[in-house]
Amino acid sequence: MGDADDVIPPGEYTLAWIRSPGPGGQNVNKLATACQLRFSVGATSLLDEAGRDRLRRLAGRRLTRDDELLLEAHRHRTREGNRRDALERLAELIAAARVAPKKRRPTKPTRASRERRLQSKKQRQDVKRMRGRPPAD
Repeated sequence: MGDADDVIPPGEYTLAWIRSPGPGGQNVNKLATACQLRFSVGATSLLDEAGRDRLRRLAGRRLTRDDELLLEAHRHRTREGNRRDALERLAELIAAARVAPKKRRPTKPTRASRERRLQSKKQRQDVKRMRGRPPAD
């Protein structure tokens, strides 16, 4: 994907720097290199209302009560790497929300598929019948 800065205008999100979780060297307790990105879903001009609803669904538990998408990036050791990572992930979510799902067109089962289904039910019936006691003569 291209540069996420081109896709998302800087006014649409805010960045905060937090301490990165997990193991690390001496710097892990001193430097705030993890990136916390907040994106207001309701106020964005990048999506229409249906797209915003899809983004809310895609966000899942990353959506706050204030209708903000909260992404944390701490894969990289540098602020720049984590900032880029967070913006790329946001751009991917927005791109996915832009795509409207295809409408399902209901179809009827074919005659052959109905016959195959009934045939397999008959076979299963015969298998189960053979498990019983043989008839008394």
